[in-house]
Amino acid sequence: MKLSDREWTVLDALWDSGGGTLGELTARLLERTGWNRNTVFTYLARMETKGLVTYDPEGNPRRYRAALSREECRAEARSSFLESVYHGAAGDLVAAFLKESRISGDEKERLRKLLDEMEV
Repeated sequence: MKLSDREWTVLDALWDSGGGTLGELTARLLERTGWNRNTVFTYLARMETKGLVTYDPEGNPRRYRAALSREECRAEARSSFLESVYHGAAGDLVAAFLKESRISGDEKERLRKLLDEMEV
């Protein structure tokens, strides 16, 4: 499932706070996005339909929370990107990033260690 930038924004607010009511989420998102209460509610409703957000139907007011963890969403996004852009070739993806971005000595060492542990 591919998430839009706006869905990532709502999920980030939910992950960072552990969830919240519509009012709390609107307050968190207002400065960053300028969204009003109706806009936030619309996103929450759509995301609930997609299985991205849940709420306790017994609660009053409703408390929304992310249905998936941040890492689950990141893993899905990585997998989708890898498949659509690099046709599943993880080495090509890593090589492209390393050619285009500088990494520190510590990052190089961690990467070497990771590759050694993977017995690549």
